[in-house]
Amino acid sequence: MADKPVRADKATAVAELTESFRSSGATVLTEYRGLTVAQLTQLRRSLGRETTYSITKNTLAKRAATDAGIQGLDELFTGPTALTFVGGDVVEAAKGLRDFAKANPKLVIKGGVFEGRAITADEVNKLADLESREVLLAKLAGAMKGNLSKAAALFQAPLSKTARLAAALQDKREKEGAEAA
Repeated sequence: MADKPVRADKATAVAELTESFRSSGATVLTEYRGLTVAQLTQLRRSLGRETTYSITKNTLAKRAATDAGIQGLDELFTGPTALTFVGGDVVEAAKGLRDFAKANPKLVIKGGVFEGRAITADEVNKLADLESREVLLAKLAGAMKGNLSKAAALFQAPLSKTARLAAALQDKREKEGAEAA
């Protein structure tokens, strides 16, 4: 009889993890062996509000990943594993994990899931090397503004040329009229 509540708890935990896998923009698996509670708290804070860092049993996480339709993670579920479910900017979360791992070598990035497919630790680091979404959008806006300015100048050029031509013709007529008189 004592087994039923435990199994119900496990089923609930798997369902919650499955939903986290499905709803996250990315999930990064890390090994946290040797980190203190204070360091883990610092890591959670550095990842931001939209990203959760949770320690879970490998068997439950593996089952949840399978239930979520994610393949290719089985070999990563060894040793103490923590899951980083990214709800916000994936690049910022990857940078946070990479930077924390540089400062705390006991945190090991194992790999993860991005856009529904398994990725390696190297691919997580490549994500961290990208510029944030806000920076990329700002660059895009700047490029678009520059192109719009060029287009406006291009469309303005014939009008100004026409205006200068009309002014030159008027000056010419005035000079011809003054010479005839």
